[in-house]
Amino acid sequence: MRGKKVLMLEWGPGGPVRGTLFRYIMEQCFPGKGMLITNGFLGMVRGITTGGSSLFYYGTCFPVPHAMLKKYGIDVTAEEAEARRELPIGPLKKEMVTPMASRIMQSARSLGHDWKQLDKFMYQDRWRPGYKFGYYGDPHGVKWSARMYAEEAVRNGAVLLNGARVTKVLTEGTRATGVEFRMGRKRYAVHAPQVILAAGGIGSPVILRAMGIKEAGCNFFYDPLITVCGKVKDVRKRRDEIPMTAGCHFPEDGIVMTDMPIPTVLDKVFTLQVLRFFRLFETRKTLRIMIKVRDDLAGRLTDGGGVRKSLTKADKAKLMKGCAIAREILEKAGAKGIYRTWYLAAHPGGTVKLGEMVDSSLRLRGFENLYVCDCSVIPEPWGLPPALTLICLAKRLAKHLAGGANTAHARAKKDARRSGKKAPARV
Repeated sequence: MRGKKVLMLEWGPGGPVRGTLFRYIMEQCFPGKGMLITNGFLGMVRGITTGGSSLFYYGTCFPVPHAMLKKYGIDVTAEEAEARRELPIGPLKKEMVTPMASRIMQSARSLGHDWKQLDKFMYQDRWRPGYKFGYYGDPHGVKWSARMYAEEAVRNGAVLLNGARVTKVLTEGTRATGVEFRMGRKRYAVHAPQVILAAGGIGSPVILRAMGIKEAGCNFFYDPLITVCGKVKDVRKRRDEIPMTAGCHFPEDGIVMTDMPIPTVLDKVFTLQVLRFFRLFETRKTLRIMIKVRDDLAGRLTDGGGVRKSLTKADKAKLMKGCAIAREILEKAGAKGIYRTWYLAAHPGGTVKLGEMVDSSLRLRGFENLYVCDCSVIPEPWGLPPALTLICLAKRLAKHLAGGANTAHARAKKDARRSGKKAPARV
């Protein structure tokens, strides 16, 4: 929009969002690519596709940690206001809150917990009763994803190459000159005056390690979680159930809890993990609460992106504390046969930390024009979904990089598109 030439290199596929289980498996759960297993046997998934994990996330918008970021010289107050104006952020309207979500919320509140509706990234005016939530990607466009940003960029002149896996950054002295990437069996190099890594908390440090920067990918967080389940007789999961409708944050303990209905296939996987075979066909009767915690910084990544990190005693204690609270809530809600599922991990970050490896402009220290903008730069363990925070950091970086852009010409092009007239030639 500011007249810059932009090339986006994406390892995964693009194209229309299908919302199928097959695409979900191929783009988020394929072993060694989207699905990573840690040495502590935690499963961790990441979206390898245009839009990344936001294609498959549950669309929940948690607040930006302004106090944390300001300690490192970053103020994104204006960017948050801008994002909230342009994106569909807000709690669900009344008719979108299902009986299961209401049952958990009422039970938690009766026990004194500040359980309340959460902001969602959803175009609620597009929602209709019976809408099937886009767990595997939303072909109806009700759930916002970052693919919409990428598609907007392409409409405005950016170039997007799918199936392009960046392997390393090319440098000359202290300048990044471009990147090397693979498409199929061929290797390519592309050159540009600015290079931005946004390959995620695992992908970006792996690319930096290929440059010889071995401190990337050390002492990180990965937001471990479990779910606690119970069976109820008088309420059933609906087709239009929306996960993470409401929840409660315990910031002092580093625990966040939400309702968590999941698709039948995932429910069976979770159930089999803990050998509850007799519960395999009770998905629609199951009330489920997710417990996610702020974990200790620890571990390392291998050069190939392997995750070497185990839960600490403190991490497990937080999870068990959340588990006890969830059990009490489910019992109050009338659930029976309560059990917990195995550990998972989400939102890996802190692998290229702000203040250590990148400065307040998100520029990699020691380089003039190499930036990192994803969850890897979050400097401290946080324990909450980072979508809005990452959007704000990206907006701030975009303004920094666009300093010399011909914004007047960009505005003229935008106005011309709206009016249908030809834009003035650029001088």
